[in-house]
Formats: sequence, structure tokens, C-alpha cells
Amino acid sequence: MNRVGWRTVCCLSVEFLALGVWVGGLIVLVGAVIPAVFNTFGGQDLGGFFLTRAFEGYNRLVVAALVLLLSAMGYRQWRGECSVGVSRGEWILLSAMGGIAGLIILVLHPQAAALQAEAFGLKDEQAKKAAFEAFFRLHKPIRSFYVVNVLLGIWLLAIKTKRSLHHEGSPA
Repeated sequence: MNRVGWRTVCCLSVEFLALGVWVGGLIVLVGAVIPAVFNTFGGQDLGGFFLTRAFEGYNRLVVAALVLLLSAMGYRQWRGECSVGVSRGEWILLSAMGGIAGLIILVLHPQAAALQAEAFGLKDEQAKKAAFEAFFRLHKPIRSFYVVNVLLGIWLLAIKTKRSLHHEGSPA
């Protein structure tokens, strides 16, 4: 009979919390913040800059969540408790999520923010239109990567929930 220690329970709780921030944060941004910004602020410039800052804050939370997930999952792997250990699928999903987040945070978002600032700073309408087209061409794959990452996060949540429930059903 295998009992789960408090450290493992704490690790699983931290993992669920980190995934809640990762997945829930993006859902809140897309479902509530973006519509509120564009329905409240007076123009695209101010709303666009606000959202860029909001996503930079979200990205910092994702980095913190990734560190927490890696630490907690690493501890559980090290402990080796068979029924609540970390599966290879969990590591693969987290690696994919971390890779996508790294691509967004380190490469794509800074480029998009620079293109956005350039577009907002231009006075000539033709140049401004071309700059916005370049921004939106880059922004489209960023949005896709965010969606893929949130879906991977939901999948990881489902795996962790299933494994937790499976363990809960075993004799204590």
C-alpha cells in the first residue's frame, strides 16, 4: 500500500496552480481583457500598447509557471512514487509548451512589439499601413502558437487529473 507524502501533494498542487495560471491566464486575456480594452480605450494605438504590456506580464507569469512545473515535476520524478510519478507524456507536453513559450517570449513577441511601435510611430498613412501589415503577418503565427500552447496545457491538466484520480482510487 502506497501512501502519498505531503511533499508530493504540495508538488501536485503547485503543478495544478501553475497550469491554472498558464491556461487560465490566456483564456482571461483573450476572453475578457482584449474585448474590454478595445471596447473601452479610445483607439487602436492605446489599446494595442496596453495589450502588448498585458501579454508581457502574462509571459512573465508563464516563465514563473514553467519554473514551478519543472521544479515540482522534477521533485516528483526524483521521489519516484510509482502511482504519482511523472510520465514521459507529461515531460513531452511540458517540453513542447516550454519550447513554444520560449519561441514566443524570446523571439516573436519582441519582434512584434518592435513592429507595433514602428507602426504607431509613423505619420505617413501608406508607411503606417505597410508597417501594420508586417505586424499582423507576424502576429498571426504568434496567436496560433498561443492557442497551441493553451491546448497543450489543457491536455497536460487532463493527464495530471486522470493520474491523480487513478491514484485516489487505489487502496490507501
